[in-house]
Amino acid sequence: MFIALSVCMLTSCLDKYPQDEIPANRAITTIDEANQAVIGIYNAWLSGALYSGYLTLLPDLQADLAYAVNGYTNTYGDIWRWDILATNSQITSVYGALYDVIGRCNFLLHHVDKVRENIYTDEDFDRLEQYQGEAYFARALAYSELIKLFCKAYDSDEEAAEELGVVLRKEYYSEEPIVRASLKDSYAFVIEDLKRAEDYLQLSEEEEKDASLTFYSSPYFSIYTVYALRARVALYMKDYDNAITYSTLLIDAKNRFALSSASEVNETFNMTLYDYMWSYNLSTESIWQVGFTETAYGGALGSVFFNFDGMSYKPDYVPAQWVLELYAPNDMRYNSFFYEMTTGHSHGLTWPLLLKYYGNPDYARLNMFHICEPQVFRLSEQYLIRAEAYAQKGNYSNASKDITELRKARYISGYTTSLTEKNAMEVIEEERVKELYMEGFRLQDLKRWHKGFERKPQEQSLANGSSLKVEADNPLFVWPIPQHEIESPGADIEPNESNK
Repeated sequence: MFIALSVCMLTSCLDKYPQDEIPANRAITTIDEANQAVIGIYNAWLSGALYSGYLTLLPDLQADLAYAVNGYTNTYGDIWRWDILATNSQITSVYGALYDVIGRCNFLLHHVDKVRENIYTDEDFDRLEQYQGEAYFARALAYSELIKLFCKAYDSDEEAAEELGVVLRKEYYSEEPIVRASLKDSYAFVIEDLKRAEDYLQLSEEEEKDASLTFYSSPYFSIYTVYALRARVALYMKDYDNAITYSTLLIDAKNRFALSSASEVNETFNMTLYDYMWSYNLSTESIWQVGFTETAYGGALGSVFFNFDGMSYKPDYVPAQWVLELYAPNDMRYNSFFYEMTTGHSHGLTWPLLLKYYGNPDYARLNMFHICEPQVFRLSEQYLIRAEAYAQKGNYSNASKDITELRKARYISGYTTSLTEKNAMEVIEEERVKELYMEGFRLQDLKRWHKGFERKPQEQSLANGSSLKVEADNPLFVWPIPQHEIESPGADIEPNESNK
C-alpha cells in the first residue's frame, strides 16, 4: 500500500493531498507502519510471475526436462521453443516483479531512521532490526534471481569484473544513472546484503537454546534462509569454501531441520513425510516457502501439467522420458513426483504426469486446483550444494557421504554411493535433476556447467521443438533484458547478446 501511494507522488510538487493519501516522506514513521511495509514485501512474493509461476517453471521448461504435447494450449510455447524475444510478457513480468520486491525493500530501508526516532522500548528496537534483516534478505534474494536469469555464469573474479550484471539500487530515491553494474559487483552487492541480514536476524543465546522454536516450513525469513542463500550464491560463484561453510550450518542444525523420508509411511498422515510436503506443504526439510492462505495465494504451479477441466487432464507439458529413466526402481521420489494417467487429449496419450504439483488438497476442496506453496529453500538442496562443492575441491569421500545421506531419505534400499573423480559430477548432476525437478534450477545449472542439450522426439511430443539442439553457452541461456527497460527514458541499460 505504501509503495502504491508513494509512486504517484514522487514527481509531484503539490503540497496538498487527498485525505486518503499519505505523503511518501511520512509514510513509514512508526514500528507498526514498518511492520505493514514488511507484510507488503512478503505479499510481493505471492506474484504468479515469481515462485508460484514463471520464475519456477520457465527455466526448467526452457531446458530439457519436459516436452510440449500435441494439443497443448501454447502456454509458454515460445519459451519452450527457444523463440525468446525481449518483448516476451512472462520474462518482462519476472523482471518487473523482482524489481518490485527491491523497490519495496528500499522504501522500508529508507525510512528506518525515522522509525527509530519514534520507538522507545527494547522490544520495538528488536522488532525494527528484525524488519531490517527481512528487507535486506528479500532484496538479496530478488537480486540473486535477477543475476541468475539475466546474467552469464560466474567463472572467475577476473571474468566477472568484465561481464554485465544487473542495475543495482540501494536507495528508493536515487538520481544515479540507470546502468548495469558488473557481474562481480552485482554478486558483491548480494553478499553485502546477506551479511547485513545475518547480523540483524542472528538468534539470541536464549533462542539458540530453545528447542521449542520451529523454523521449518516457515513463510518468514530467518537466519537459516540467510545461510541457505549464502550457500547457493557461493556455489554459483564457485566459492566452494563458503558453499561448504553455509550449507553445513543448515545440515548440522539437526534440532531445526531434517530430511523427510520418501519411503517410510507415516500412519498419522497415511503417506510418506516426503509426499506430505508436496501435498500439504509441511515438512521438516523446508527452510522457506511462500506462504499461501485461502484468500491470499499466488499462481497454480501444476496447471500446465494437468489442466484439469473437471472431467479429464489435458497437460501442456509432460516429463521427458530421459528424466523418468534416471530414477532407479528403489528411488521413491518417482512415486512422489509422477503418476501415470491417460490424458483427455484426442490422441489419448498415457504418460506419467507431474504429481509433484498436483495441488494442496485443502485448496482443491475450495475448487482451487493445482495450487501448492513453493518450497524455495529445502535442506536437500543444501546437501547437493555441499556435495558439489566437496567434489569440486577433490574431497570425494565427503561428497559421497552427502549424496548417500540424501539418498537414504529417498531410497527404500541401496542408497550407499561412492563418488570418484571420474563419476562425481555426473552423479551429482543427475541427482540435482531427480531431486530438484521442475523447481527452476536446470537452466542455471546447464549455464554454469557450460553444457548444452538435445531434445529427441517422444510419444505425442510437439514437432516444433522436440528435435531442438542447444549448444553450450547459447546466448539464450541468458534471458534478454526487457525491451521497455532498454528504451525507458533516462536509462542506459546495455542489452544482453540475446536481445540482438
